[in-house]
Amino acid sequence: MIEIRFHGRGGQGAVVASELLARAAVMNRLHAAAFPFFGVERRGAPVTAFCRIDLKPIRTHSEIYFPDYVVVLDSDLVGMTNVLQGLKPDGAVLINTAKEGCDVRGVKWSRVATVDATSIALRHGLGSENAPIVNTAIIGAFSKICPQVPLEAVIESIMKASPGNREENAAAAREAYESVKGEW
Repeated sequence: MIEIRFHGRGGQGAVVASELLARAAVMNRLHAAAFPFFGVERRGAPVTAFCRIDLKPIRTHSEIYFPDYVVVLDSDLVGMTNVLQGLKPDGAVLINTAKEGCDVRGVKWSRVATVDATSIALRHGLGSENAPIVNTAIIGAFSKICPQVPLEAVIESIMKASPGNREENAAAAREAYESVKGEW
């Protein structure tokens, strides 16, 4: 089983990202489950979403404590919360940041990928300058580091289930896939 934990802020699209990723996995003939966790505050408050992918039906529908992948939609969360808590020793991290390399906010990992999903989202008109929606860009980038969910399945998921701006979202996913930097 592959377990993915998303960390973001309300309004960035972490919940939709986990749902679109699960749908993409199903389109690739896998089983998947996605679910969010957030408090009463939404816009701007920390949000966690979870996605499990497996070859067999998924019966566990709880938080993910020991993820294979951690996806961070807002790099400011790296120093504010312990986004790496429980990350498996061979796990990988994907961070939305304009910084290059595996040194983000002074923290280093061996398996980290970065993508500037914020700039990509803004170039494609997704959200606003104050509140870019990075979900489709981040799952496009994720498909680069997770071979079980190919970009084609992500694009198909976006085209069938994205809440809006499907062409722009698909273009953002493609650009993010090509823009991933780092080691994973």
